[in-house]
Amino acid sequence: MWYQTKITLSPRSRGYHIITDEILREIPEISQIQTGLAHIFIQHTSASLTINENADPSVRRDFLTHFKRMVPEDVSMYEHTLEGPDDMTSHIKSSLLGHSVSVPITNGKLNLGTWQGIYLCEHRNNGGRRKVVVTLHGENTDN
Repeated sequence: MWYQTKITLSPRSRGYHIITDEILREIPEISQIQTGLAHIFIQHTSASLTINENADPSVRRDFLTHFKRMVPEDVSMYEHTLEGPDDMTSHIKSSLLGHSVSVPITNGKLNLGTWQGIYLCEHRNNGGRRKVVVTLHGENTDN
């Protein structure tokens, strides 16, 4: 079984936002897969996806603090700044974290660890609506 859909995520400000439930609401077809894989891909160059702790909000705040220091918003350091001081820095952060995550599907559910969630990493001050493509592949429970 193959299934693919495009999801438009609600706009978020800069930060690291857990989107696991938002994605799951849009892919009820996952319940039909006994064993498989979910691939989630973001169609943007200034936001990224990652998997990390979903329990303590300080983890997401620490991510924000770390990346602000790691990739400073100093326009004198970059040539590509037409869209503001968060433009090139967003591209760099996006490339560092990546544009997709893959998660095993077991018994119709994402097989994430106890403390894991899917993050939308919004690197722009105001990124707007983000689009992700979710592809499910696996063995149907009816087989």
